[in-house]
Amino acid sequence: MMKPFLFAVLFLAPIFLWAQNNYRIEGELKNVAPKAKIYVVYGIGSVGHTDSAQIYNGKFVVTGTINRPYYGWISTGKASIRLYIEPGTITVVSADSIENAVVVSPMNIDHQRLKMVLKSTEDQLKQIDKEYQSATPEQKAQQAFTKAFVKQQDLLYDKMWQIKAQFIKENTTSMLSLCLLEEYSNFTYSDISELEPMYTALSEEIKSSKLGKDYAKLLTLIKTVSVGAMAPDFTQPDTSGKSVTLSSFRGKYVLVDFWASWCGPCRAENPNLVKNYHQYKDKNFTILGVSLDRPNGREAWLNAIHKDRLEWTHVSELKVWQSDIAKQYNIQVIPQNFLINPEGKIIAKNLQGETLNKKLAEIFSK
Repeated sequence: MMKPFLFAVLFLAPIFLWAQNNYRIEGELKNVAPKAKIYVVYGIGSVGHTDSAQIYNGKFVVTGTINRPYYGWISTGKASIRLYIEPGTITVVSADSIENAVVVSPMNIDHQRLKMVLKSTEDQLKQIDKEYQSATPEQKAQQAFTKAFVKQQDLLYDKMWQIKAQFIKENTTSMLSLCLLEEYSNFTYSDISELEPMYTALSEEIKSSKLGKDYAKLLTLIKTVSVGAMAPDFTQPDTSGKSVTLSSFRGKYVLVDFWASWCGPCRAENPNLVKNYHQYKDKNFTILGVSLDRPNGREAWLNAIHKDRLEWTHVSELKVWQSDIAKQYNIQVIPQNFLINPEGKIIAKNLQGETLNKKLAEIFSK
């Protein structure tokens, strides 16, 4: 049950909080060493940022300037907890160590409510991860073993998203809802038909914030690579350095497969790609592999192609997530793929395992 003073904090929060750019984290910690410092750490893009302050008699105030909320850490240097850093005042209080601190602000109160609902699923995820980590190297080397683990993991991640989606729908005036929507759009296989209605339902105050406006731009990008859209054209070097253009495959069904030699789930899926490639390559179907290998990973990329017997065309800029095509197709996780029809239209996304088998059987049985 939410404590009464938490409701008071919410009630007193300024209506136009998100017009502000400054945050203030004030708190009190017991049993801290003399001259101890407190640190607030968060990432702006790929760059880490730290604000800090001295702790006097157990009390501290950290201030900073941000133009959107960040999910970061507050730390004494020895221990830390995660929290949402948002414009306005955030209160952190603990009777002992920072690990047991209570964090009070609109987003952090909402986050605590959500964490309670997610706990059971997160515990299951930790358990299967623990089981995978305790497996022998021989077990991990077996593709069937890895695929089974990935399947369990995907089911739990999907369950967690459904819980978060319900939260978004029920909390349209919460900035946390927009942060969750952004997180899902960036790190999972999101679809515009699911995302756009949830964004549209958010309050005008949330949508008019900087994050709200930035997210509207992201939705526009997602639309360009959604099912039913014409696949954006691109040109990348193949394994010999020759330029290959996506539009040169017009007239064929093409599975544009984003992967990397270092990606375990990608390598586990490769045998299924090989099977489907050989089954349908004479029926107007091919695969175009797009690797997100590292700048020094050319040899690893070529070795993985050879070892996994990937006989189709492969391209890569060897720039990992900074690849132009990764940005163009909003790729934040791999494996990920797009099935394109002979006219160049995206007809399906993220087909792995049995879903790929069924989709290709459906197309080529006609």
